[in-house]
Amino acid sequence: MKPSANLKPCQLVVIDSSSYYFAYDANKIDQPSVDIFNSKYWQSQQAIVGTAQGRGTTYFIDYQQQAWVLKHYYRGGLIGKLIKDKYIYLGIEKTRAKREFDLLVTMQALQLPCPAPIAIGIKKHALTYQADLITERIQHSQDVVGILKKQTISAEQWQLIGKTIQDFHQHGIYHDDLNCHNILLDNQNQVWLIDFDRGEQKPIDKGWQQDNLDRLLRSFRKEKTRLSEFYWQESDWQSLLSGYHSAT
Repeated sequence: MKPSANLKPCQLVVIDSSSYYFAYDANKIDQPSVDIFNSKYWQSQQAIVGTAQGRGTTYFIDYQQQAWVLKHYYRGGLIGKLIKDKYIYLGIEKTRAKREFDLLVTMQALQLPCPAPIAIGIKKHALTYQADLITERIQHSQDVVGILKKQTISAEQWQLIGKTIQDFHQHGIYHDDLNCHNILLDNQNQVWLIDFDRGEQKPIDKGWQQDNLDRLLRSFRKEKTRLSEFYWQESDWQSLLSGYHSAT
């Protein structure tokens, strides 16, 4: 299954200055302002309907009958403890936000099931930058970890997950962090992949494709060990692979 073919393509508008880069989809935003990257602005509009905690806080926003996700880019690892959210600036095209946004635009054009890009904001400093990204929120969905904490997933659904991953791979889409938290199922049984930070479109090669699958399998095994109730078993992985290979 793919997203509706009736979705409008991204109508990209770019505002670039010496201190700030702002790009947005004019089909989704009619009054552009960098305020949209400020959580306090959305709080004042009473538009925040939820949050999620990771390296920082991700905000879920309802705006003009649209559902959005606002995230700020934070560093991880040891360096993240010293430098919270600043990255070396080597030009807009090399920023993580621009690369992720562009990849989402590409995947939307390919009608792959991923969040639609809404806007990015990149604040430039002398040698560093900070960045924010707004994407579509996949409504009425839950990641497979949340589902597996409560119930099993059918063999047919596992096969659909495998077919979806293969669909991305067939278009050369590399997901840098393909794990079981980044796969969603919605109430129409549609599979979605999210969080394409550091992802890219690259030449098709079974090497990186297998690395993607290996990473995903490790994440299932990790959650199986970590959680007291997690309705996943190795045979589910075989069902996923069956769907993956049936699409080739």
